[in-house]
Amino acid sequence: MRSFFSRLILFGILFHCYVGIRLIPALPVGRVWDAVMVLWLIASCVIVPQGMQRRDAGANGWRAVRAWAGLLEMGFFSFLLTLTVLRDVTLVLWAIATRVWAGAAAALPFDTWRTESAEVVLLAAFLMTAVGVYNARRRAPVVRVDIPIDDLPPALHGFTIAQISDIHVGPTIRKRYLDPIVDAVNRLDADMVAITGDVVDGSVSALREHTQPLSRLKGRHGVFLCTGNHEYYAGADAWIAEFRRLGIRVLMNEHVMLEHGGTPLLLGGVTDYSGGHFNEAHRSDPARAIAGAPAAARIRLLLAHQPRSAAAAEAAGFTLQLSGHTHGGQFFPWNFAVRVQQPFTAGLVRSGALWLYISRGTGYWGPPIRFAAPSEITHLRLVPGPAR
Repeated sequence: MRSFFSRLILFGILFHCYVGIRLIPALPVGRVWDAVMVLWLIASCVIVPQGMQRRDAGANGWRAVRAWAGLLEMGFFSFLLTLTVLRDVTLVLWAIATRVWAGAAAALPFDTWRTESAEVVLLAAFLMTAVGVYNARRRAPVVRVDIPIDDLPPALHGFTIAQISDIHVGPTIRKRYLDPIVDAVNRLDADMVAITGDVVDGSVSALREHTQPLSRLKGRHGVFLCTGNHEYYAGADAWIAEFRRLGIRVLMNEHVMLEHGGTPLLLGGVTDYSGGHFNEAHRSDPARAIAGAPAAARIRLLLAHQPRSAAAAEAAGFTLQLSGHTHGGQFFPWNFAVRVQQPFTAGLVRSGALWLYISRGTGYWGPPIRFAAPSEITHLRLVPGPAR
């Protein structure tokens, strides 16, 4: 782990050097400001690792300040690096255009374009960071989604689920952030509440006070949770016990039977897709979660943190899977990169006979930034689809 972190720091230094070499000479700010920017890049190389090293969720005072500073700088530099790469690609294309079409050089000389584009990159990175922080720190809005279920029993028409996911209570997300989320969920007066993993980023001892608002969650049939990968990073067994103490039903490759309007509804939950890497007993198993299901329960819902569980969930015979994990990418350009790791990124999709809803998450992870991937509290409603 230490070796991996060392390599990460080395790559970070190289990326900072790249940004400095590509932007500083192009900015018309004079030697004093050039020196200031060099010092800022050096400071950034030191500050950014603080955001990761200080992820001990109980950090307070100066340690908390360093965590905030490191994570904010990480987000800002991510934007700056991405925009610098895009600028360089554009400059190459512009240089080619000026050789092919002489009118391009007359319309906007290369040196002018080189200077102005550097200024645009710096300004855009600041603006994107400001917008991203606002989006991340505001309370997640409610997103309403109807899910058309084939042959839905009449008693289940309009059955509602309030889903929250990927809150990541930790270094920058505390009780004050979580309280309004719980209030908003309770105002939905849903038939059940589903929490699809990654609730925490830290130990129970550090975060017990800050996760306490979860005890106020209310659903007509209860509040249910499946574990996410971050629960395993933080100590899954301890957190499972704590969630149960808070009155939340944790589903570990098992199901419960709900009865709504006299009609049975099966609700299953699996451990995280990667859970078996931490504890063999926690290996994710949708087939086990549905084992012994009564034939009368034709509608079968599954809570599974990662969308990658969808293939096994469909094979097991589930009707609908609720997931999170992806954050919708959280901010540019990761909203494109996440598609490499997961089969689905966000929203309502169909995977064979299975409906799958992927929440973009209710909080955020790492940098307190969301850009082009808004957070959400999801209000799902089952509605009748076409009859088979």
